[in-house]
Amino acid sequence: MSISVLRTAGAWWVATPTGAAEVTTDATTTGQLLADRTALAAAAASGRTVDVATLELVSPVTAPCRVVAQMTNFASHVEDTGGNPATVPLTFFRKASGSISGPHDDVVRPAHVRLLDYEVEIGLVIGAEIPVGTEIGDDVSAYVAGLVVTNDVSARDVQLPQTQFYEAKSYPSFTPTGPALVLLDAVEFERFADLRLKLSVNGEVRQDRTVADMIHRPAEALRALARFQRLDPGDLVLTGTPVGTALSAPPKPVEIIGSLLPPALKWKLFFRGQERNPRYLQDGDVIEAGVATDDGVLDLGTQRTVVRHAR
Repeated sequence: MSISVLRTAGAWWVATPTGAAEVTTDATTTGQLLADRTALAAAAASGRTVDVATLELVSPVTAPCRVVAQMTNFASHVEDTGGNPATVPLTFFRKASGSISGPHDDVVRPAHVRLLDYEVEIGLVIGAEIPVGTEIGDDVSAYVAGLVVTNDVSARDVQLPQTQFYEAKSYPSFTPTGPALVLLDAVEFERFADLRLKLSVNGEVRQDRTVADMIHRPAEALRALARFQRLDPGDLVLTGTPVGTALSAPPKPVEIIGSLLPPALKWKLFFRGQERNPRYLQDGDVIEAGVATDDGVLDLGTQRTVVRHAR
């Protein structure tokens, strides 16, 4: 049965039907907490709870940790960016763990960023050591402790000209995480494909797809990572986002013309057009991102963040 773990600045909590029960533990990191399952079970059974609404929640994934993300991993997103889902490779990029923020913290747009985008994603929280060379089967429950809602916030005008993702996705507050770390057993992981990712901006639904749209599932991703990347308990793996981000591929005729221009002029014209796109995030925009099965049996919760422009 799933266990929803919450975190505040000074404590860990387990969500129960009557509220949040504090966990008695010395754990200060997510990895340490995952090794103390007895404390989690004791908290859930204690019966001593407080109203979750009274808690100021922070990310249930602590930093520092490794943050690894899959690129263009939903068929709808690949098609929207002009690619072919049948031929898209399984590729990864890294984010700085300093980008992790809480489920209700502001998303802060740096002063030099003009095109701020959103990407709701499911985060895999690693629960066991995965040394390089580990052989991983189809059952990931031995290695993945649970799942979290994440938002892979992206500075597109930094990302695209650099042709790499690290800076554009690593500014502080660019990985809102939580509200809960939902620990699952092997049977519950079988419903992974039923999870629906949903994101809205100011009440307008922008992204809404189930994992059925995902190209490379967690077992395949972890097998690929284990060839070269060690992972440890508490590390975070983002699994991609569906269609609906502000950034879309230009029409083919525009793309062909753009390919004939010098790079500096091409990007100048491209970004001038993108700045007229009202879907990019603006100061005061409210982002709500959640992941759950349609029947509500598995629910990772919903995060609510507000965009603020750095002054």
